[in-house]
This record gives sequence, structure tokens and C-alpha cells, in this order.
Amino acid sequence: MNRVVELKQQLKPGKVYRREDLSKYSNAVDRHLAQLVTEGVLDKIAQGMYYYPKQTVFGPVPPEDEVLVRSFLKDDRFLLTSPNSYNALHLGTTQLYNKRVVYNHKRHGEVDLNGKKFFFHKTPYFPKKVTPEFLLVDLVNHLDTLAEDREMVLKNAITKAKAMDLHKLRLAVGRYGHTKTKKLFEPILEQMKSKEYHWK
Repeated sequence: MNRVVELKQQLKPGKVYRREDLSKYSNAVDRHLAQLVTEGVLDKIAQGMYYYPKQTVFGPVPPEDEVLVRSFLKDDRFLLTSPNSYNALHLGTTQLYNKRVVYNHKRHGEVDLNGKKFFFHKTPYFPKKVTPEFLLVDLVNHLDTLAEDREMVLKNAITKAKAMDLHKLRLAVGRYGHTKTKKLFEPILEQMKSKEYHWK
């Protein structure tokens, strides 16, 4: 059997492959991969990364962001988010950002994957999934990067914080807050704690 055909038979639609994943199926992996890219079988999405498109009646489906990041990191431990997520807090943020942020344990820096920019932040602490408390802390951490009226957004964020669960917010601030963010939230948390104690 032709080695390129043999390699192609290992591919599954919708999956992203790294060069090293496919080298065991070929005795000339770089030449064979280049041939498959030329034939339109594979899409080269980054250095050493290839995508076997899933075909539908509407044409090929691009790889999901989570699939790209998982393959790039070779790790399931990451949190993929975006400044657009802040809009769910209803603090007056309305801008739409073409920015994807990846909290992870391995990489730091800007990476282009399949024509999309991903901003990798290496950090020891991030939640498994986005929560309102994490979003609020993350927003204050990156307030200086927002395009909106920052004073208005911060004022609304403080109001929002006072209506949140004290325990969950305290944990989020302690685990994920930058030094400046922790200082900002400190008097708010103390005030919330005092009020909670008063009502007991």
C-alpha cells in the first residue's frame, strides 16, 4: 500500500494532529504531509500542526478553538476565555474583541493558530470553568486593556461585587486577583463580611 494512502487512513475528520503524532505512520513524514497539504487533504494550521477537515453539505468545518488549544498545548488543563465574556456581567462592557485568552500551565505569549490569535497566559491558578466571580476578578485585573469607560465599568464592578456571594468572591480574589486587584477588593470584602456578621 502507498505510504501516503496508509497515512491518510489514520486521519479522522475534525481532528488536529501534530507532526510527531503522524511520524509513526510514515517513513518520510515531512514529504508526505507536504503532499497531503498540496492535495488539500490536510490544512497546515501552525508549525508542526495539521487539521483534517470535517466535511458537511456546506463545506469543510474549521477546527474548534478548544481542539486547537488542546493540540497545541498537548494538555487538557487550560481555560479558554475572551474579554467578550465580561459582557455577561452587565457592567456596561459592550465592545466585541477578536481576542482569545488561554490560561494554562505551560505556555506564555501570543500564538497564531489557523489564522486566529491566541494569547497564552502561564499561571498556576485558574478555574476549570468560568464563573461570575472569576470573570469579575479577571475584568478588574485587565481593566486597563478595556476600550470602554473604565471608571464607569469599575464603579459597576464594585456594585456587582457587593451583591455576590462573599465566600465565592473572597476565594476568587485570593486565587486569581493581581496585587492591585486584591488591594481594591480588600475594603469591599471587609465591608461585606461586617454586614454579613451584623445580620447573623
